[in-house]
Order: sequence, then structure tokens, then C-alpha cells
Amino acid sequence: MGGSIRVFAARTTRLVDEMRRRHGTLPTATAALGRAATAAAMMGAMLKGDEKLTVQIKGEGPLGQIVVDANAKGEVRGYVDHPSVHLASNSQGKLDVAGAVGRNGHLHIIKDLGLKEPYRGSVPIISGELGEDFTYYFAVSEQTPSAVGLGVLVDTDGSVLHAGGFIIQILPGLTDAELDKLERAIGAMPPVTSLLDQGETPEEILRFAVGDDLQIHDTMELRFQCKCSRDRVERTLISMGEEELRSLAEEEGKAEVVCHFCNEAYSFDKPQLEALLHRVKAKNGT
Repeated sequence: MGGSIRVFAARTTRLVDEMRRRHGTLPTATAALGRAATAAAMMGAMLKGDEKLTVQIKGEGPLGQIVVDANAKGEVRGYVDHPSVHLASNSQGKLDVAGAVGRNGHLHIIKDLGLKEPYRGSVPIISGELGEDFTYYFAVSEQTPSAVGLGVLVDTDGSVLHAGGFIIQILPGLTDAELDKLERAIGAMPPVTSLLDQGETPEEILRFAVGDDLQIHDTMELRFQCKCSRDRVERTLISMGEEELRSLAEEEGKAEVVCHFCNEAYSFDKPQLEALLHRVKAKNGT
């Protein structure tokens, strides 16, 4: 092509199945969280250095909010408010992600680019299928005409059989004829999960759209990675203050903090809470 396009593709099967395992998501919730995570992972690949982003999707559907963090290093984490949501199949016989997400909501993207204030973009949810919603986001919020394909295939035992997606972005210089050819190629592509089920690689998926002109500039491994740790949780408990920490130690005698993003539980018994209380008192000089 004489003009330019920018393309991304990802196979996220292991990443999405790790999220399913950690959060115990049922199939419809798995598909919704997996599509959002796949899009976030590819958007993270557009960043540089220590830049990172957060995707927030909140429709009126029973899933509640979907939140996914991703960065330029291929690290992704995320959760959905109600992981036990599973709806009957839609009219095409597929998982009803749109019904679970719902409309009358928004897709928000928050990018930390190392500037004084983060970049924030927001668009209304137009379908709830998420691929169309991310396509709409790029066109409206970033003024970059794009095609986004996302898919998650859940096995009969609830595990993730295949997950992945692509983002194709049109840059200045593409002729009308080249654009028409690209649109026809994208429109003729089988679903992402069908291609993955046939054994196609992310590179081969992109060739369905752009042909042999495809040039691979970079690849990266995607993985689930959470920032939580016991040390961070201890600092959070300490920040509650002396009075509240004493109440936990004396009245409850224990505490458990569960991370939203990875579902890891951090438990503290009474002696451990008293040790934290001692640290607070020493810091306050009391």
C-alpha cells in the first residue's frame, strides 16, 4: 500500500485464562473481561517506557464495571465487578457479552504518560460487544480511524480455549482505493477465535487484512502481573491510623484484605495487627 497503516495483534489465551482462574468468572463474564484485557494489552503496546493505561467500562448490564490496567511492558491485570454473570446465548448462538455489559454507559481510557495530568478519553458504549466500542473510541477520542476485532472462546469446562484480537489503524496517506481494499479485507475476515482455532498466529491474522506487505517491527510477551504485595497491604493498614488499627486488633482480632485486580488474599492475625499498631505508635511517638 502506498499509504500507511499501523497494526497490532495479540494472542491472549493464557492471560485471559489466568484472569478467569483468579476471579472465578463464568463464561459470559470471562468473555467480557477477556475482550477488554486483550484490547488493553494491545493499547499498552502503543505506549513507551514506564507509560501505562487503565480501561474502565461501565454499562447498565449485570456485569457492573470492568477495569483493566496495562503497560508498555506487556503486563496486564483486571477484574469485573460481578464475575458470576452468565447469560443465555444471543441470537447468533454466542456468548451475550453485549447483554452482560449493557448500554447507557461509557468506555473510559486513562493514560499515564508521565505528564503532570493523565490523558483521559471517554465515549458512550455503542454496542457492548466491546470491539465496536473500542473502534468508536479511537475514531472519536483519538481521531484515528481504526478497526478493532476481539474474541474469547470458552471451552465446555469454563476454561479459555482461545482469546485474542487485532487493532488496525489508518494513518495519513492512504488512498480511497487502498482504503476500500482494506475495508473489504477486514470485512471478509473470519472471527478472531476461528482463526486462532485454525492455528493462525497473530502475524498470520494481520496478513488476512493487509496481505504480504506486513512488516513486523516488534513483538512482546503478554502476562498477568499485579502490583499488590503484603508490604503494600501493610502500608495501607498502617495508613488507617492508630485508632482504627487498634479496633481491628482488639475487637476483630484479625483482618483480611483481598486485591481487586488479582483476588490475592492477605491475612493478618492479632499479633501481626498488634505489630503494625506498634509501628504506628512509634511513628506517632505515642
